[in-house]
Amino acid sequence: MATGRPGGRVRLQDVADLAGVSMKTVSNVVHDYEHVSDQMRRRVQTAIDELGYRPNLTARRLATGRTGMLALAIPELDQPYFAEIARHIGEEAGRRGYRIIVEQTLSDVEAERAVIRDREEGLVDGVIFHPARIDTLEIARLRPDTPLVLLGEAARPLTTDHVMIDNVRAAREGTERLLQAGRRRIAFLATVRTDITESTRLRLIGHQEALVAAGIPLDPAFVIESDGFDMADGVRALEEALARGIEPQAVLCRDDLFALAAMRALSNAGLRVPDDVSVLGWDDTALARFGTPPLSSISPDKRAIAATALDLLEDRMKGYDGIGRHRIAPHTIEDRGTIA
Repeated sequence: MATGRPGGRVRLQDVADLAGVSMKTVSNVVHDYEHVSDQMRRRVQTAIDELGYRPNLTARRLATGRTGMLALAIPELDQPYFAEIARHIGEEAGRRGYRIIVEQTLSDVEAERAVIRDREEGLVDGVIFHPARIDTLEIARLRPDTPLVLLGEAARPLTTDHVMIDNVRAAREGTERLLQAGRRRIAFLATVRTDITESTRLRLIGHQEALVAAGIPLDPAFVIESDGFDMADGVRALEEALARGIEPQAVLCRDDLFALAAMRALSNAGLRVPDDVSVLGWDDTALARFGTPPLSSISPDKRAIAATALDLLEDRMKGYDGIGRHRIAPHTIEDRGTIA
């Protein structure tokens, strides 16, 4: 690869010299200014590609007030839903000309405070953040100078933009779908003893609303509690519930991991899915799409979540300073055959 200076970093001047244009013209192309002809843009881009020029983020920020970088902070990188939402946000950000820094907070409250208080200030133009522990009042009090959009159900301060699905409605619709299949004894897998999130509570509310509307008495034995979020925890929780004598006709699961756990526990008990027991997961991750059998799952529109979050963030980055906006992304129920 050609370089402007042997052993040195390629400079804006090197690109200008190779393209035979001024440094100002190169800068206009790099910053995607409108008033550059297509021919000139191609000429400069060819020189950029040949030299392998990469804009200096510090210089870019000094010149434009922007770095072209965004931060995404999520609780766990290896949780299937968060991995997929990160991919969609990364792809959408790339289409808009941004690069993404991904940070894992592991639901640690100090790590979450750092996300909105000071860690990304000066490094990125905006932050998309899925909090787990930090609450609404603290986010409002620590409101950062860096534009911020929240994901998920945990915290929704009036001052901050927020994107989520309607968990109560989705759970109600999922339970109604199981009822339509003739299933009346429907277990919920699971509440989790260490759960600090709002999502499980909202999903349980929607599930129970649908049961009450159908005239089915609420039975606490059918709300199964798990020691943790792992698949092994879900298997153990459902196996213990079956051993206590509950006989579910269906299981609504708080996520796809628990849905796979349900299918394993039911199989271990000699029960067939969906002939004996229907199973409905949540999040429509690759676990659902490529499982054996493929899993029916409540499906948040992850692409819509990503696009909406970036729409709101770009508004903030362009100067919008109004009250926080709350956006509900759509969802569907993907029936792949584990509902009879």
